[in-house]
Amino acid sequence: MKRLTYILTLLLIAVMSEAQELSENSRISLLTCTPGEELYARYGHTAIRVVDTTQQWDVVFNYGLFSFEDSGFYWHFVQGQTWYELGIESYNAFMHEYRYAHRAVAEQVLLLDYAQRQQLWTALLENAQPENCKYLYNFVFDNCATRPYYMLKQVLTDTIVSAYKGWEGASYRDFIHHYTRHGSWAEFGIDLIFGYKADQAVTGEGRLFLPEELMLYLSEAHLSDGRPLVAYETCVPFVIAAVPWYGTWYVGIALFGLVMIWLGFYDRLRGKRTRWVDITLYVLYGLVAALLIFLIFFSIHPLVSIGWRVFLIPFIHLCTRYIYIWR
Repeated sequence: MKRLTYILTLLLIAVMSEAQELSENSRISLLTCTPGEELYARYGHTAIRVVDTTQQWDVVFNYGLFSFEDSGFYWHFVQGQTWYELGIESYNAFMHEYRYAHRAVAEQVLLLDYAQRQQLWTALLENAQPENCKYLYNFVFDNCATRPYYMLKQVLTDTIVSAYKGWEGASYRDFIHHYTRHGSWAEFGIDLIFGYKADQAVTGEGRLFLPEELMLYLSEAHLSDGRPLVAYETCVPFVIAAVPWYGTWYVGIALFGLVMIWLGFYDRLRGKRTRWVDITLYVLYGLVAALLIFLIFFSIHPLVSIGWRVFLIPFIHLCTRYIYIWR
């Protein structure tokens, strides 16, 4: 699949590079896609659409391409060295993928003059060349939302001001909890490895690593002369499904605690300790500790440090096992 996308991108670059210039009947839009079910898709997605009715182009520049089939993908992901790339596809193909996944796509047509559209078009084509298309993905500083935004800023050479405040001052952790769904096990797992660094307040453009924040920010944005940045738009609100109470990590941890309390009394009544439970948990703690040590000292993930929730299960475990030895 990735090879096919790569070949199609090269063909599109070759065809469009021949003309070099957009016509006056062109427009450039920002596309914002609502979240998907997979963890990596829960934050939504951003892409750039270029339409030229004179030359019959309707293409999407997508900075979110990657492949699980790449050699050593998961190992590189753990290290924080995942390479994403910019690809080009037809608008119809792009929309087909999102319709198939039942994900809505919002569009904001940017109010750019011809020179600015041409400059952005040239920069996008240059960026899509095989020698330039790959970049080292970073979840909060360099991703599918920040790339289009800073490309746009480069073209405008002007100050972008937005009245949108949203979650101004919220932390990275607040944003992550919201999009991974409060109470989900994904939230719990992320908090195991995200420590104090994730509690930094995020303000201004720092929030724009999130596609929805970027969409809402541009919706109320204007330049220094007061001119709006978006000519017209069809915004789609993100709907974050709630986790049912029985599927939350709170309930899971509570059940774990009750089982361990029962086990403590059971072991005490029979005068014998169920050692395999302790050994299993100790092995689990060792694996988590090894992962944390690796992430902290050998990876380049920006928010990784020890989170307090890493101690939650060991604390419950040791407290409930005290029941066995208490007299």
